[in-house]
Amino acid sequence: MAKDIKSWNPDDSSEWESTGKAIATRNLWISIPSLLAGFATWLMWGIITVQMMNTGYGGFDKSQLFTLAAIAGLSGATLRIPSTFFIRLAGGRNTIFLTTSLLILPALGLGMALSTPDTPFWQFQLLALLSGFGGGNFASSMSNISFFFPKKIQGYSLGMNAGLGNFGVTTMQIVIPLVMTLAVMGNPTELQIASGTLIGKIPAGTDTYLQNAGYVWLIILIPLSIASWMGMNNITEDHVSPNIGSTMGAFIKIIVMLILGLSTAAFGLWLMLPEVASGSGLMISKWVVLPIIIALTVLLLKLLPLGKDYKDGLKRQYKIFENKHTWAMTIIYVMTFGSFIGYAATLALSIKVIFGFQHIMVDGIMTHNTVNPNGPSALTYAWMGAFVGALIRPIGGMIADKIGGAKVTQIISAVMVASALGVAYYMKQAYASATPEEFFWPFLILFVVLFAMTGLGNGSTFRTISQVFNKEQAGPVLGWTSAVAAYGAFIIPKVFGEQIKLTTPENALYGFAVFYALCMVINWWFYLRKNAEFHNP
Repeated sequence: MAKDIKSWNPDDSSEWESTGKAIATRNLWISIPSLLAGFATWLMWGIITVQMMNTGYGGFDKSQLFTLAAIAGLSGATLRIPSTFFIRLAGGRNTIFLTTSLLILPALGLGMALSTPDTPFWQFQLLALLSGFGGGNFASSMSNISFFFPKKIQGYSLGMNAGLGNFGVTTMQIVIPLVMTLAVMGNPTELQIASGTLIGKIPAGTDTYLQNAGYVWLIILIPLSIASWMGMNNITEDHVSPNIGSTMGAFIKIIVMLILGLSTAAFGLWLMLPEVASGSGLMISKWVVLPIIIALTVLLLKLLPLGKDYKDGLKRQYKIFENKHTWAMTIIYVMTFGSFIGYAATLALSIKVIFGFQHIMVDGIMTHNTVNPNGPSALTYAWMGAFVGALIRPIGGMIADKIGGAKVTQIISAVMVASALGVAYYMKQAYASATPEEFFWPFLILFVVLFAMTGLGNGSTFRTISQVFNKEQAGPVLGWTSAVAAYGAFIIPKVFGEQIKLTTPENALYGFAVFYALCMVINWWFYLRKNAEFHNP
């Protein structure tokens, strides 16, 4: 088992070359697949719900299925808030081991739930909530890796961890449709609508094994838990994790803080959801509820009775909220990572709903319920966007290391505005056509461009954060900004679902384009104008 590290200075070149580089690299290459598994289990609902629609599983309607992805998104984003502070309070190895192991719960539970067609909807809602563990892991993983590498290669190291970790989205989008074709265990469900995989289309009437979508992740989660415990390190230096205490005490801190995050997320969902979906029926706007969830989570974390070391550690970490750059980078990171994760959660179901049905006039009313026999398979193409966005992420970090983070961010922001407007145009054309497949390829190409820009921008924002904040604050800021940005996994599916219900899906992209333009202004003001405190960091 790897030992705790009491002295760590990666910016000392001699120490880095003699011992530091090997230790940091080992931790990085265990962190990456652990983060990959987290993304896969968090965002699996975007693919699973498509196949549930194709099989008519449970008789759930389209809006319900969009809700599952939104629940997972809200949970994962909220859990990033406590996860931001795990490394200082509990140590890197302790945190990655426990949070990776917890992913077994939603994976196993989903396999069991999908093994029977009469599983009630509330059980899927609960599993979606628990799959948020995977979303929360990003904040602690990025914070942890930020301490291991010298400043001069922070863009690269964080880009590698995040970029390859984000491949969990692509991995999930490819693996789940494939494993559903395998008769490993349990009873099959028959496809009512043709589906697809990376290797081709599957006709209606074919048996599919939905439960494999959950069970498959157990194959990698169990060995990853062992690897993280045996191969990773806690850094016990004062600016990293000085007061870990006992291992069990560290685990208790993490579990209590995760329970708090799940509780505030569940409370927020209760405020927003209708009674038929286990909600309050108040249907309070998401734009009101999200600030409540964030503020309540931050406040309750501060009030937890976990001892003096906990309170002192949290007090030091909360100083990030006094820095104006924390708020500027939070908004910018919402543009990059928030868009990536939200689109990844939405693209498959959007392809299914917009291009998988014919949009025709019946008695003077536009209808959207006739299956399009020429429609593209959502599961065949949905992986492409997240694949490109994740693959290009380390490149964004490396380019930013050479020419500056803010400059890269400004360029990709402009391209995102143009791409979002283009996607909106083709969505509008497709959703008013009896032959929507005619507009699919330009829609998909522009969406992939949008994903690519989010990936480059993720890498450039990491560079900016590493240069603007000191060692103690950089890790928590990475965690905090990723926490707020992760609400994109809730907001974007929710907005898409609402606009599809209103038959105006293009309006979602118009709104996102306006937000991207606003981010360009903020990035220029803080980091590119002549008298900026940090010019092109």
